[in-house]
Amino acid sequence: MKICVIGGTGFVGTYLITKLVSLGHSIKVITRRPERHRHLRSLPHIKMVTIDFFGNKILERQLDGYDVVVNLAGVLNQEGKNSFVQVHEKIAERVAEASKAVGVPRLLHISALNADENAGSEYLRSKGRAQQIVLATEGINVTTFSPSVIFGCGDSFFNRFAQLLDIMRIVFPLACANSKLAPIYIGDVCDAMINSIDNPKSYGKNYNLCGPETFSLKQLVKYTAKQTKSNSLILPLNNFFSKPLAIFMGWFPKAPMTLDNYNSLLVDSVCSEADCKTASEELNLQLHSIESVVPEYLGDKSFSGQMDLLRKKAKR
Repeated sequence: MKICVIGGTGFVGTYLITKLVSLGHSIKVITRRPERHRHLRSLPHIKMVTIDFFGNKILERQLDGYDVVVNLAGVLNQEGKNSFVQVHEKIAERVAEASKAVGVPRLLHISALNADENAGSEYLRSKGRAQQIVLATEGINVTTFSPSVIFGCGDSFFNRFAQLLDIMRIVFPLACANSKLAPIYIGDVCDAMINSIDNPKSYGKNYNLCGPETFSLKQLVKYTAKQTKSNSLILPLNNFFSKPLAIFMGWFPKAPMTLDNYNSLLVDSVCSEADCKTASEELNLQLHSIESVVPEYLGDKSFSGQMDLLRKKAKR
């Protein structure tokens, strides 16, 4: 098939595109800075373009004739022009509008677990509004996916905590330590998306995606410390201290945590038993545990080491 991936140069996109190419599909990636992503340029049957998303009919011309459009555009924290409204809502609306206009038959969209227009964080509110916009699009078969935190080689979860533990080697103050998460492997998220493409059962649906086990944030950070052999004392903070810490950390460049992140963590990122059963059965998922994946890549936290492991997994 001819598949166009929007926002495909990040963590999820790299995995998804690598797998789609290995299955023989022809891929177009729409990105703002194609020159920065040589790791994708080396793949066969892939074209990278940069466009003005909101220019008159420009996106329509890029999507015309494609079988599937995948929207992965997203940011965890706002920075400059990359606001949640701009990246999540406006791009989602534009992609849905353009796909419908040129008759693209299939649209896949990545959302987030707990995405809701009435959620406590701006991130989740914008994700919720974007999800509603996409699912309400008529004349096109749409499926959205709402994963819990995603892990895998090159992730910004276990790797981020490994880096922070390396910096704070004596004491590691941990905000929202009791928040519950059900981390899902990136390969399982990609399988869910790929397996949905020709699956009529998935049309018009949102799938909540979680891994096979639920952990507290404290448990996951302790697991990271064990894998990286960190001796830092992990100091769990209650909500009274967590909020000021989030505000303080939010002032730093590339903040490891912001007030909006804190607000997102106030709601457990876990799936119901019914959600898990539906996703596994309808999308034919074989879920991976963190123990079966994370130890492989936390041993080499360098970017080159992460990319080498990713190439190995992709058999390239």
